[in-house]
Amino acid sequence: MKRFIAVALLCAINFGSKMSAQQIIPLWSAGKVPNYQKTSETERRDTGGIIAVKLVQSPDITVFIPTRQTATGQAVIVCPGGGYRLLSYDFEGTDIAGWLVSKGIAAIVLKYRLPNSKSNIVPYLSPLMDAKRAIRTVRANAKAWNIDKKQVGIMGFSAGGHLASTLATHFDDGDSLAKDSIEQQSSRPDFAVLVYPVVSMTKSIMHTGSRNNLIGMYPDTSLAKLYSNELQVTKETPPTFLVHAMDDNTVPMENSILFYEALKDNHVSGELHVFPTGGHGFGLGLKKDAVEQWPDLCIKWLRGLQAAANTEIQR
Repeated sequence: MKRFIAVALLCAINFGSKMSAQQIIPLWSAGKVPNYQKTSETERRDTGGIIAVKLVQSPDITVFIPTRQTATGQAVIVCPGGGYRLLSYDFEGTDIAGWLVSKGIAAIVLKYRLPNSKSNIVPYLSPLMDAKRAIRTVRANAKAWNIDKKQVGIMGFSAGGHLASTLATHFDDGDSLAKDSIEQQSSRPDFAVLVYPVVSMTKSIMHTGSRNNLIGMYPDTSLAKLYSNELQVTKETPPTFLVHAMDDNTVPMENSILFYEALKDNHVSGELHVFPTGGHGFGLGLKKDAVEQWPDLCIKWLRGLQAAANTEIQR
């Protein structure tokens, strides 16, 4: 796997003076993508408005590293939304990365496999496999990327929020005996940020499209419960920041409220912001009135987590 760490620098991109560079790194070595079968499908990338990626065949991460002068040591894996049908790759991916890097936070945009592709053997398994692999890859490269491996979190939007909340509740410690050093790393995020997330797969407030695409129109009851992440929160779930709008008619705000209540019930730190307007899919909230505040609130929360972690180290 060392050859992945040494992937060539593809291009330099400026976001103000903060962005240093980006790298695209495959998550899996060629021919070894788990839960994958070869088909005639090819990945599609539509650029009619937002960049929409469909039928992902080769999952990867695009890594944005801030300059050493501005780096905080924190890193965030960004999961774009799209109803588990496509990835809103720029609006909820690379645009978010630009904002994070401007704050000194490394951003890793995850291009994860979508369950509607025929290349999946068991469709609902692939997104979580890719998310776990992404966080392991970041931790394995932490030193090279000037990242604190104990400050690696996950952020997701809409269905990407479901994937992020799934990782926050379905992680593992890694396999210490694995020959692949990446697989030895823990997949537990140190924190999670969920923005207008899909959370439940069992209640009337669920986003039906995401449910249908991930686990089918008529899933087994136990599978629907397993992927209803408000039911999977434990005391080991990481601290979580949630954002929603009251007038979200696509993914009701109750998804965030249920997850927040589960955090509270399990004595896990959380912060929930529900804005009166903003609808669904507001991204960074630009020109969206009150909801435009959420990025600044999130950065304040992230800095608080880091300060608390640094205090704990000094004790």
